[in-house]
Amino acid sequence: MSSVSYLIVNTVINFIQLYLVLIFVRILLSWFQTAEWAGKVISFLAPITDPYLNIFRSIIPPLGGIDFSAILAIFVLQLIPGILTSLVRTGVGF
Repeated sequence: MSSVSYLIVNTVINFIQLYLVLIFVRILLSWFQTAEWAGKVISFLAPITDPYLNIFRSIIPPLGGIDFSAILAIFVLQLIPGILTSLVRTGVGF
């Protein structure tokens, strides 16, 4: 793996890990929407996380008031680092 490929893949993987944390925080805080402090954090995180989550919300609508689409969104994000790493190791695309 070349150093440039490694740097790019490592940067993308770190971004995905940070984004996953933001999504988890957004999901957990949605349970505490009535708390004033949670509403402030949600209003900060929503423009960052909702565009990605909305992709999956259009595929899986909320069932019984529970948003299961976030599970699929997190699953897809967790697959990407492994795919990128294997592509770089095999030399495909880099």
